[in-house]
Amino acid sequence: MAWLPCPCLGDIPAATAEDVELAVEAARKAFTRNNGRDWSRASGAYRAKYLRAIASKIMERKSELSKLEALDSGKPLDETAWDMDDVAGCFEYYADLAEALDGKQKAPICVPLETFKSHVLKEPLGVVGLITPWNYPLLMATWKVAPALAAGCTAILKPSELASVTCLELGEVCREVGLPPGVLNIVTGLGPEAGAPLASHPHVDKIAFTGSTATGSTIMSAAAQSVKPISLELGGKSPILVFDDVELDKAAEWTLFGCFWTNGQICSATSRLLVHENIAKEFQEKLASWAKNIKVSDPLEEGCRLGPVVSEGQYVKVMNFISKAKSEGATILCGGTRPQHLKKGFYIEPTIITDVDTSMQIWREEVFGPVLCVKTFRTEEDAIELANDSRYGLGGAVLSKDLERCERVSKALQAGIVWVNCSQPCFCQAPWGGTKRSGFGRELGEWGLDNYLSVKQVTEYISSDPWGWYQSPSKL
Repeated sequence: MAWLPCPCLGDIPAATAEDVELAVEAARKAFTRNNGRDWSRASGAYRAKYLRAIASKIMERKSELSKLEALDSGKPLDETAWDMDDVAGCFEYYADLAEALDGKQKAPICVPLETFKSHVLKEPLGVVGLITPWNYPLLMATWKVAPALAAGCTAILKPSELASVTCLELGEVCREVGLPPGVLNIVTGLGPEAGAPLASHPHVDKIAFTGSTATGSTIMSAAAQSVKPISLELGGKSPILVFDDVELDKAAEWTLFGCFWTNGQICSATSRLLVHENIAKEFQEKLASWAKNIKVSDPLEEGCRLGPVVSEGQYVKVMNFISKAKSEGATILCGGTRPQHLKKGFYIEPTIITDVDTSMQIWREEVFGPVLCVKTFRTEEDAIELANDSRYGLGGAVLSKDLERCERVSKALQAGIVWVNCSQPCFCQAPWGGTKRSGFGRELGEWGLDNYLSVKQVTEYISSDPWGWYQSPSKL
């Protein structure tokens, strides 16, 4: 096994196909050990004890894990601390659902013949492969690990090579709480060497992936060879619609938060602003004023609200998007460069781009950086048409005091998530996922647990009479 450099934190293992093979074998043994009684066929209450212990240990180590996450990903420390709260809360939530699963077993089905009775069993899918991104390293891993373990699956987690450290720490947490060997296996490394063998492995029963649309398509092809189920949470280019009855300052803050949270590196970022023409000029001035007031700094510095993007490659990509927008005729309202006070690191000022045409790259493609592009609209119908004119469909937001309008727009937006008078709040109790090229399947909530469960119908003939379809030989 080779090692990958992890800036500021050391090196991480660069797994190979052979390492993936060992992880899958360990997960398969854990799933079937003692005829499943050690994990997969144990009660949900038994598994819930481990999930709660993990949550408790995460909170014990919150300060340390928050700092590691900030150093590894570049996210502001206040954000990563919030992430750790969410990680613990997600494990607690799925512990509750694991316990509730016991009471849902053998749920009766009403059938039309009195000679039969039928019920449903919910069973773990088996060994699952979980491939996660670098923007929420531990939290996105938890969105998959917690429901998978709650369901009784065993898992191989493959985090992004750009930010793996806290996921490795999760493995240590699981060891400390006594999670049975092989239930969770963590394999770090590059996509082609570690992710691809996992996605195509014949003894992996499901793949759950969060990342780019291009990689998601590749994983679909690999999974199709063995007809295994997959769930995909992919890219986005989400719209935020701001109508002319909003409070400008309140709307400006939500608009910037919706795009610049997580250093702009969030798949659900509402990075396409559609603002009513009646308030466009004044609102853009407000946005620029608010954006210039955002503290861009070392993520460990107190009050930081925008840190560096994750890598040099990402920095170059984002800057190329900005340069292309200018060359296509757009206007950089603010930002678009490195902050003058930060000579080192992959920092980009919060950037707002106006005079955007719908044919421009900046309007149509996901940037994954702190870049907001702006277009005006005249009518509600125009706004909806512009919002839906995208190959993506992850999220969308509408800001207006008219709640009836908000309801109409919410129904009309082609997206898996819609925010009303806000942008980006996420709760582990609510479903998360998209439409179109933003993927399919839902994480979080009860839907997240269902991702890792198979439904089995059990039907019993309860009459004392023979079935009577064939003539009995004894009566011939």
